[in-house]
Amino acid sequence: MGSIPVGGTNVYMHWQDIVISVGQYVFVLALLPSIFGKDKPALLSSILTGTILLVFGAVYVTLALWSSAISSAVLTVAWFILAFQKYTQGRDDGGADGTIRL
Repeated sequence: MGSIPVGGTNVYMHWQDIVISVGQYVFVLALLPSIFGKDKPALLSSILTGTILLVFGAVYVTLALWSSAISSAVLTVAWFILAFQKYTQGRDDGGADGTIRL
């Protein structure tokens, strides 16, 4: 109960896996303007969010929610890209002493 057969095989995908995956891909799409735009979220926020999503992905693997694990990995990468961009932006925009604004 609660599983959907995939492609006529004996492989089943839980509906929860589909819902979580779709939601995470929507979040990835929502991050694209930040990734390609000038404005970036705070560095610590990006690192913390990416790290928590990485943990969520590991949990999804242990629950055999494979699609959710993959979408979580994609979303994690997107947040770490934002963190890297903010880090390099902070180095460019830092004060005279080269400090990075978190």
